[in-house]
Amino acid sequence: MISSNDFRTGVTIELDGSVWRVVEFLHVKPGKGSAFVRTKLKNAQTGNVVERTFRAGETVPQANIEKRTMQHTYKDGEEYVFMDMETYEETRINPTKIGDRTKYIKEEMEVNVVFWNEEVLDVDLPTSVILEVTDTDPGVKGDTATGGSKPAIVETGAQVMVPLFISIGEKIKVDTRDGSYLGREN
Repeated sequence: MISSNDFRTGVTIELDGSVWRVVEFLHVKPGKGSAFVRTKLKNAQTGNVVERTFRAGETVPQANIEKRTMQHTYKDGEEYVFMDMETYEETRINPTKIGDRTKYIKEEMEVNVVFWNEEVLDVDLPTSVILEVTDTDPGVKGDTATGGSKPAIVETGAQVMVPLFISIGEKIKVDTRDGSYLGREN
């Protein structure tokens, strides 16, 4: 159990048979009456966001979230297959659980898979990945980092805006949160 006074951004709680993550919280102490906590909660299974108010000191069950390090081994049809690095068991994950971040997943990539009651809630990718450029317009002598950008297709099929001097075959670092170019791989 967790008290509403201990709510912080990212805390997970169980309400109405679902897992909710605290997105925002505000402790309110009005001049008259008792204090309360106003929260914005996001359902970890469906993605719905609701606002809910709790009395100060009210206790709610805390969700037992488990993170496991898993490696992406292959793709079977639409599903992504991940192997637990400790038990070597395979878990199949529907791309809807991963969202649009699927375009940054490559084979043998290690990720953290978030479980609740043996149900997959989310897949946490590393903040940056190194991908090889497979298609882009050729670079021309004189292109500089500040001269602009062009689209490039990387090995996973994602399109990333890169500086004009990047050419096919180069390895680049890409931010998985927003798909931005971070630099060349050293």
